[in-house]
Amino acid sequence: MEAVDPVIFRLAIFILAIFIGYYVVWSVTPALHTPLMAVTNAISSVIIVGALLAATATGAADDGSGGAGFSRGLGTLAIVLASVNIFGGFMVTQRMLAMYKKKERKA
Repeated sequence: MEAVDPVIFRLAIFILAIFIGYYVVWSVTPALHTPLMAVTNAISSVIIVGALLAATATGAADDGSGGAGFSRGLGTLAIVLASVNIFGGFMVTQRMLAMYKKKERKA
């Protein structure tokens, strides 16, 4: 029996995760969207920590291959994208919480 190529195996897991994530998010009731956004923001903050580590990578041996520079570039990109996700999540959460506030009546 021949082993499956690791790239194909990881690609299959990634595609399955996309489908599972899609169906999980779209089956959430509207009342649970605010807590779901809070959890998403928490996950993104963990991603920021990992991205900061990648953005400050120096490489064990500077052999000129550019591995550390590539890591720093991807780390910086991950910081930017996760920051956009966090701030967007806070904005969506604020809008959803504003929907539940009682409106003041004019006398």
